[in-house]
Amino acid sequence: MNDSTALYRLKDVSKVFHLEGVDVPALRGIDLEIDRSEMLVLLGPSGSGKTTLLNLLGGLDRASTGTVFFGDEDLSQANDRELTQFRRQRLGFIFQSYNLAASLTSIENVQLATDLVDNAIPAAEALQLVGMENRMHHFPAQLSGGEQQRVAIARAIAKQPQVLLCDEPTGALDIGTGIRVLSVIQEIHRQFRPTVVIITHNASIGQIADRVCTISDGRIQKMQKNAQRLSANELQW
Repeated sequence: MNDSTALYRLKDVSKVFHLEGVDVPALRGIDLEIDRSEMLVLLGPSGSGKTTLLNLLGGLDRASTGTVFFGDEDLSQANDRELTQFRRQRLGFIFQSYNLAASLTSIENVQLATDLVDNAIPAAEALQLVGMENRMHHFPAQLSGGEQQRVAIARAIAKQPQVLLCDEPTGALDIGTGIRVLSVIQEIHRQFRPTVVIITHNASIGQIADRVCTISDGRIQKMQKNAQRLSANELQW
């Protein structure tokens, strides 16, 4: 039994993609621990490997070499069915592109997630948590980008996941809307204490996290612990 405070433990993790007969390394010997209820920002430019790393944390892909532990579970040895259950039961995902079903209303989009687990937050309550209670019967096309992202957050948190994985959650938004979305993520973290991992290329966003992990060329270049976390409203973009 692992008594560590770490929820994730990655040891010597590498990922190589095979593209048209050519080996393309995306991650090179990653060692990383992420604590329970920590907020971690993965910072780096496009192509640095941070999305590949997030995909390994989310069970969306497997490492080429090394081990990825979630608690006592070795994700690198899990089969497809086990990874599907892992994602369904433990994780919430927030993407830059929202990924809402266009033919469903806000509340119906959230219900897609609540139907997957037994202890879900009711969809209407999840929408209220992100300030979208007055838009729950609107379709995505009737919502702004920021409103769609808040619906996507509601969908992600409705399962009460242990982990919230956020891939450039403000990447498609203007600064003001991005700050509002980050404020929602901060409030969810404060209330429910999931482990939160946020991918970004914006160094300012790192100031809201417990730690900032800087990635370049598939390697961790720097790990920085913030002595004081800022609120999203205090960020200078």
